[in-house]
Amino acid sequence: MTNTATKNPAEEFAALIVLAARKNALRRTVLSKPRDKSIQKTVLTLKITSKAPVLSAETFHKDNKATHQNIPLTDVTQVELCSLIREYGQGNLLCVGGECEYKSSSSGKEILLGGNKLASYLASMVDVSDAILVGAHKDDQKKSYILDGSEPFLHLLGISDEKGRVYDRRQAKFRQINRFLELVRDIEDRLPRDEIRICDLCCGKSYLSFAVYHYFANIKGCRVHMTGIDLKPDVIAYCSRIASSLGFDGLEFLCGDIRAYTTDVSPQLVVSLHACDIATDIVLQKAVEWKTDVILSTPCCHHELNRAIDCPSLSFITDYSMLRQKLCDAATDALRLCRLQSEGYTTAAIELIDPDETPKNVMLRAIRKKNFSKESREAKEALAKFEAARAFLCGENTDSLHV
Repeated sequence: MTNTATKNPAEEFAALIVLAARKNALRRTVLSKPRDKSIQKTVLTLKITSKAPVLSAETFHKDNKATHQNIPLTDVTQVELCSLIREYGQGNLLCVGGECEYKSSSSGKEILLGGNKLASYLASMVDVSDAILVGAHKDDQKKSYILDGSEPFLHLLGISDEKGRVYDRRQAKFRQINRFLELVRDIEDRLPRDEIRICDLCCGKSYLSFAVYHYFANIKGCRVHMTGIDLKPDVIAYCSRIASSLGFDGLEFLCGDIRAYTTDVSPQLVVSLHACDIATDIVLQKAVEWKTDVILSTPCCHHELNRAIDCPSLSFITDYSMLRQKLCDAATDALRLCRLQSEGYTTAAIELIDPDETPKNVMLRAIRKKNFSKESREAKEALAKFEAARAFLCGENTDSLHV
């Protein structure tokens, strides 16, 4: 490894990113607290193309758009990265075996935390030759997951056997769980680091409850208080037994209607997988009432709007039952996101998993803005937009909608 003792923190951080990429140890780098207020963050990951390995930079903007740039791993990569890093106030480098954090104040003071330890670890790793990297095509490589199948909760939930091998029939569920955790990882910088309160509403068999709890408690080392709620007593009893056998003391399961559930400590994260029809709307409403920082919800069974839609302008679609349902699926989720915007959330619709594996693959993500006021011009415009869209779709039937 090149001696970085004389480098400043930004240069050291850039050098570590390049080194981690060349060692094939880079998981991701998150650049946050941007100087440009129209940007949320940039995420750097290693991408293997048919030509050469590159750093894939995905920049998330506050208008919910994302832009991409591929940065080739060349002699000038470190200089380009250093320039990019200085456009942000914070950077977190996550590697196989360690991590470090870069910080820069508004006055220009820089610091790198954990850099020396990570540098020593990366230097001890065996080099991955350019020939191997260049010769490997993305499609030929094994997908790197957050979970590998050996986690005890996956075995107890019937995802993998006692040796950690994922059952063939459960591969799709395994990929879904890992993809959900990737989305959780993308927003974890919006959540407390030491202690976190989480709710899984309409939790069902609670694959996500166990996975999210494991991620924060065992991988990230947080103190977690998590509650899963569902109407089915047999499922809740089953999940409670598994949590107890795993020693997941911070994870509880309650049987009941989520509308009646109350908590003294509002959750910073609310998750929900495939809550059916208006149950998703109830989940979102509960989260809004709690002023939850982050909401991750994958809806299911959009029936309510199909019954209520009354829009002559769209009759060329709604006259056909199959197309009517597809329209209502998309419109319902769009209305939900619009409503969340009026409540002070930045929203996005994200693909959860390959639609060939499940048609229920849309994730609704909402991140609460700080210092949001319903009396602001922004809030009033968002609410007017939502009400206009709902009226356009349903005419006088809007009162019957839960959205």
